[in-house]
Amino acid sequence: MKLNERSVAHYAMCDSPADHTGFLCKRVERHHHTTSYQRRWFVLKGNLLFYFEERESREPLGLIVLEGCTVELCEAAEEFAFVIRFDGAGAKAYMLVADCQTAMEAWVKALSRASFDYMRLVVKELEKQLEEARKNLVVSHKFPKKSSSGRKRHLSNPTMVPVQEHPVIMENGYATWGDSYSLVGVVSFDHDGGYLKPPPLPPRRRLAGSNVSGVPTAGLASTVQESPVSPETACFSKLHEWYGQEIADVRREWLESQKKVEM
Repeated sequence: MKLNERSVAHYAMCDSPADHTGFLCKRVERHHHTTSYQRRWFVLKGNLLFYFEERESREPLGLIVLEGCTVELCEAAEEFAFVIRFDGAGAKAYMLVADCQTAMEAWVKALSRASFDYMRLVVKELEKQLEEARKNLVVSHKFPKKSSSGRKRHLSNPTMVPVQEHPVIMENGYATWGDSYSLVGVVSFDHDGGYLKPPPLPPRRRLAGSNVSGVPTAGLASTVQESPVSPETACFSKLHEWYGQEIADVRREWLESQKKVEM
């Protein structure tokens, strides 16, 4: 591959952001099969790895094009060493040594992702995921999920359990989980459409028409309000009004009892 030297040098020194930078020791082959290491400043831009004599140098000493190569850890006398190895018989290999384990791992990760071959694989995988998402979207539009015909959902919270058409059967003021109808409450669905664990039973409430001690008041037993868990009080505003009325009754009874004490 032929590269324009001036264009490459300009690209190395321009203000375009670098993908990774740092000092590495580059192995150099000497005569008589001796080796030495030279400390150089490396700059990675795209698939081009430049190395300079110093960090402030104006021109790069060399360039490594990261195409058709692999980046591997290697066993060497020097710690934190790795090698850039090119395919083909007799291809040159570049052995580099980092200052520490963290720097070595960062360099290997950055160099392994620098080639266009890697980017091509990433784009191919993303295109595959996008195609699968489009198919799922088409299927969901053609076959939308239908809710049960005999049930109603709470308008303000679609994730709530469908409201039963019949009220909950009470036993001595308490609802039982074993009844034919389940308690209406904020029970969410899991991702598979199943029910999660139901919430604990609410505390027993005092019926309207009874005094503070819980004994029904004569003449008011016929005006007992509906249960807060019935379909008519499933929304928050009605439930709030139901409990608020009970508090108002208790306060009125307390005021009347205070008047009797003063008299």
